[in-house]
Amino acid sequence: MAAMIELEAIARGLGIAPPTPGQEWSVITLAPGLEAVLTGIGKANAAGAVARVLDPARHTGVISLGIGGSLPDGPPLGSLVLGASSVFADEGVVAPDGFRACRSMGFPLLRGETDAILPDPSWLEAWRDRVDLVAPIATVSTCSGTDALASEVASRTGASVEAMEGAAAGLAVRAIDPTLAFAELRVVSNTTGDRPDQRWDLKLALSELGKVLGRVALSTAPGQA
Repeated sequence: MAAMIELEAIARGLGIAPPTPGQEWSVITLAPGLEAVLTGIGKANAAGAVARVLDPARHTGVISLGIGGSLPDGPPLGSLVLGASSVFADEGVVAPDGFRACRSMGFPLLRGETDAILPDPSWLEAWRDRVDLVAPIATVSTCSGTDALASEVASRTGASVEAMEGAAAGLAVRAIDPTLAFAELRVVSNTTGDRPDQRWDLKLALSELGKVLGRVALSTAPGQA
């Protein structure tokens, strides 16, 4: 989880004591075989925290879990979205002729043919009927507070939702041990686009976030982070 309010929502959903301040980048036990790390917001925090605590000897996989914003034509508020991929949305350069991704300039972020992190196939199969939508999730550094940027991110990545950590957490997992499972789950808390016109329901999103592990993740094998 990136923010304390997200981790507090998960703790409430599990009926356990809320975490205390100062536990960022450290392991927090939620249930037998299920641990959390409060990363802090953004890609650097997500990758650093996961890299610090991930232990392939104890963990079988990582779930990037939190809230996110619905991109144009995306899912309604409160929806639970499983990432069909976690996509780096804005690593690149803005040129006069438009955005150019690092990969297109010969500097790929990841090995392989794409700079997107795919979910573990077994998790995807087990969870697809337990979520409201399976779709790409964009990982951004700058959230879409204008209609133009929201449309651009959606068009460039094919994503339905944007958040700020998923692909970075996934990259750390892949770099440490590519055999470990990874997936990203987001509950939609707001719309994107022009900031004054956005719709928010943080209370609903956090309430639904508190149900996610019971709805989805606790069905997987123990040893998750």
